[in-house]
Amino acid sequence: MYEPIRSKSAVHVVDGSRSEPQYPQSSRGEALDIQLAGHLAALLAVTDELGLEDGGAARIAEQVARLRGSQPVRVAHPAPPQGADTLTLHRRAHDLAARALLVAASRADTAVAILAAQRMDAHAAAANPVGAP
Repeated sequence: MYEPIRSKSAVHVVDGSRSEPQYPQSSRGEALDIQLAGHLAALLAVTDELGLEDGGAARIAEQVARLRGSQPVRVAHPAPPQGADTLTLHRRAHDLAARALLVAASRADTAVAILAAQRMDAHAAAANPVGAP
C-alpha cells in the first residue's frame, strides 16, 4: 500500500557511528523568551516615540533587561508626534502589547502579562478618547 523510502536517512553513518546533523538547539522556553523580549523592545520603541511619561516605558525596559540580560537601546525623540501620527502609534503600541500578552501567557510570565494588559488599556484609551465615536 505504501511505497518504500528510496532516499537516504537524515542520520548519516560516519566511521561506523551514527551522527545526526547539528542544528542550533534552543528550548521552547528560550524561543519564547527571545520572542517576548522582541515584542517588548518594539513596544518600548513606540512608547518612547510617543514620549509618554506614565512610567510604562521604565517598566517595559525592566522586563526587556530581565529577558535579554542587558539594557535595551533607547532613542530620545525630540518631540512627540501630533494628530493622526499619534493615533497610528497608539494603535501600533496596542497591537504590540497584545502580541506580548499572548507570548507572556504562553510562557506563564504573569508580570509581563499584567504589564502588557495595562499597556493595552492605556493605548486603547489614548487611541479612543472618551466622547469619540
